[in-house]
Amino acid sequence: MTRTLSVTIGRPCAKVYDFVADPENLPKWAKAFCLSIQRVGDGWTALTPAGPMGLRFCARNTLGVLDHWVAPEPGFEVYVPMRVVPHGECSEVLFTLFKLPEMSDAKFAEDAAMVEKDLASLKKVLEK
Repeated sequence: MTRTLSVTIGRPCAKVYDFVADPENLPKWAKAFCLSIQRVGDGWTALTPAGPMGLRFCARNTLGVLDHWVAPEPGFEVYVPMRVVPHGECSEVLFTLFKLPEMSDAKFAEDAAMVEKDLASLKKVLEK
């Protein structure tokens, strides 16, 4: 099962992409997930409510792709597809959430609510 969540942001696509593509901005808008972040070697480590998690991000690109991988434990990564696409003078940020095989429906709904909260926060940060 998957769920794609989105938010319209009243800013040009390039500005939204530049902000979201910078991992150091993650704690500014993804507060339900990321309390702080630091570079560790070639990757990043985020302090989350569930503890530290490894993160790696796709290379910057001109297509609006913001895919990333979250490692809640060593040897296990969760792929997170994310895009920013133009919508007139605004942008749409799309975040696809996958339900993992061992995940309950309640946990999946909780994760979706967390992503919706973070996307609303992103909108607020970028539109102020």
